[in-house]
Amino acid sequence: TRCYCGCCTENLTCIFCDQQMQSISDYPDSYYVATAKGLISYPPLTESVKADVCVIGGGFTGLLSALNLAERGYKVALLEAHKIGWGASGRNGGQAGSGHNKNILQLESDYGKSLAHDLWAITEEAKSIVRNRIHQHRINCDLTPGSMKVSNNPNDADHFKRYVAKLNTDYNYEHISCLSEPEVFEMLHSPLYKGGGTLDMGGMHLHPLNYALGLAQAAKDAGADIYEHSQVINYSKNQPSTVSTESGQVVADHIVLACNAYLGKLEGRIAGKIMPINGFMLATEPLEEPEARFINRDNVCVHDNKFHIHYFRMSADNRLLFGGGENYTRKFPKPLKDYVRATMLEVYPKLAQKRIDYAWGGSLAVTVNRMSHLGRLRPNVFFAHGFSGHGIAMASLAGTVMAEAIGGTLDRLDIFSKIKIPTFPGGTLLRWPGFYLGMLYYSIRDRL
Repeated sequence: TRCYCGCCTENLTCIFCDQQMQSISDYPDSYYVATAKGLISYPPLTESVKADVCVIGGGFTGLLSALNLAERGYKVALLEAHKIGWGASGRNGGQAGSGHNKNILQLESDYGKSLAHDLWAITEEAKSIVRNRIHQHRINCDLTPGSMKVSNNPNDADHFKRYVAKLNTDYNYEHISCLSEPEVFEMLHSPLYKGGGTLDMGGMHLHPLNYALGLAQAAKDAGADIYEHSQVINYSKNQPSTVSTESGQVVADHIVLACNAYLGKLEGRIAGKIMPINGFMLATEPLEEPEARFINRDNVCVHDNKFHIHYFRMSADNRLLFGGGENYTRKFPKPLKDYVRATMLEVYPKLAQKRIDYAWGGSLAVTVNRMSHLGRLRPNVFFAHGFSGHGIAMASLAGTVMAEAIGGTLDRLDIFSKIKIPTFPGGTLLRWPGFYLGMLYYSIRDRL
């Protein structure tokens, strides 16, 4: 159990917020849930209500959509099938880097310089949205600057130099610099990384569930109605639309589909554009300050360039939060602690004796070309998903873009419309086996 303000864990009335404790069993166990702040319950939808906009999904996209729309004066109803931040928004690695999944060199090659500049500007705005919302609403989510990308391949050093030079010169982005192999070792003391890397002080990391909970409170304060345990069964294709749950319905002029990996069969026209995949994380026991600074000198977040990526950072209480290993089935590996720990020891073998206090997994959505998918299905139905590992910043931006579009400003949505998102071969029926074979190939390449 946990109190509403997150200040204690006893099964009694909280002496600080004077609210009765609530169960946290509705969330999958994780370090984030154990350290959540502002963990309150919202009621399920049990009646028929009217709204200007119905937002489906209580992650970053849905919450920012609801918040922005409520601030614009719209009557908003947000429906979440489980709990606020229950999906990837409350389970991810907590890293908000610069750019898209494709780096700027790839963007220029694939889409040309003009569109690449627009796409870069959008991601800079995405990071600003995260920072500004945290400061505006005083969200206690351990926001910390600094993001590293590293490599175990010495041949990558030249690529890093070209990448940094491109951003410094052509995009006037001066927050990023190259790191030599000795500099990376001095910062991380991992024997794995021999190819140098980059340090981006424009990137950041945070406690993602607390960020989501803070956004929910801000949306509520702005006037949005939030309903948990209200899974959407279907919605009508007319305008206004009727969005139905098992115990209620919302009649709304506009709909925002913000379901990401949990879209399921709700909207077949876009389900084949994304693939739900599972990622896994662990949290070690708290480390002594010298130990923490030895493996992460500057308290930045880190990810490498493997296809099956390793990503890690320190928590506010000096735990190593490490993500690694993926699978593409509907089940998580067991025991999960051992599964992620084996990956962690590839990076930090000297942590072999450290206790693993938490391990958890979650589903995220990727697209074929790893670019976020935003758009409009009908004049009154908008969607955003497929953030492909860049969900903190890009989903926050997406919620802002959804509100702009409903308000009649389509400039930024039009930029995303220029990026064609292929359908997975075989659609939703055959995407799993085809994707699994492709991932197996890249997994073997990583090992080689």
